[in-house]
Amino acid sequence: MILKITLIILTLLASFLGGISNQFTDWTWYELLNKSELNPPNYVFGLVWPILYLLMATVSFLNSSNIYRLYIIQLILNSAWSWIFFVLQLTAVAFLDILILIALNVGILVKLFVTKSLISLILYLPYVLWLSFAAFLNLSILILN
Repeated sequence: MILKITLIILTLLASFLGGISNQFTDWTWYELLNKSELNPPNYVFGLVWPILYLLMATVSFLNSSNIYRLYIIQLILNSAWSWIFFVLQLTAVAFLDILILIALNVGILVKLFVTKSLISLILYLPYVLWLSFAAFLNLSILILN
């Protein structure tokens, strides 16, 4: 039970750490970037991420002993991405971060599939799909700027 609670706390901490990067972001820099036409308005990110963190916390709670190693590493990379991309403005490094993040989370999906945790797999899939979309947006910024 301690591991389950710890993963929920770490998920909330990752959300918080990623979120406070907004306080240190030069939004003028971001607004001036050329972006994909598929880039959603900024408010969409604020709507999507809380839902994804809730799903992540739920899956980590239900599957803690099976996924905790990959899950903790991916939380670190998840939190780091906002700082790398927005604060440090290292878009290429952020893209590398998100590619590793996707690979780790595909590993989690595989573990959920192998253990026949179908509900958890379905709950976790939106996060991996959103990461993939975010990687596309990150790559678009790399190419267009």
